[in-house]
Amino acid sequence: MQYNTQRDKLCMPEYGRVIHDMVRHAMSISDKEKRQRCAQSIIEVMANKQPELRKQDDFRKKLWDHLAYLSGYQLDVDYPYPVTRLDAETLRPTPLSYPAKQIRNRHYGYLTEQFLDQLEKMEPGNERTALLSLMANQMKQSLFDWNRDAMDAGKIASDIARYTHGSVNLDISEFKFRNVVQSSQPHPGKKKKKK
Repeated sequence: MQYNTQRDKLCMPEYGRVIHDMVRHAMSISDKEKRQRCAQSIIEVMANKQPELRKQDDFRKKLWDHLAYLSGYQLDVDYPYPVTRLDAETLRPTPLSYPAKQIRNRHYGYLTEQFLDQLEKMEPGNERTALLSLMANQMKQSLFDWNRDAMDAGKIASDIARYTHGSVNLDISEFKFRNVVQSSQPHPGKKKKKK
């Protein structure tokens, strides 16, 4: 038995090993007419393997370009379209970098930290009190979603004071939290308990 990890690497894995073997077989055919018919058959199989290409205007041209690429541009057939040379960079886009931001408490998230930074800069007044109320309730909801055991009004008040360097304080004796909304979906990191 031969494993795929022991075989040659596929240059276009979306077509699968069978298509690659078919292209290799077509390259071994000496009669040009038979090789042309074999190439036509391979194109039909490739079209069935990649149905999303049918939505594009020039999908047949792309299939012929892919066939030429799969053969390493060595397949001697009459191409119905001029062959566009492809390289690995044009076939696969470069991966996007993930924005890596330092978040002190991941359960609150980056936007909560940004919001509390803005809240720290605001002048005391009704608007700041209303925004503090919204933020405290949002933090309570975040704690509830991530760890119900850690949900505590004192923790939220101390976290707000820590984030704002002590300039914004939440008086938990006067503040009324709204009820948390329990989602029907469990948190992705937590397993649902069986009854």
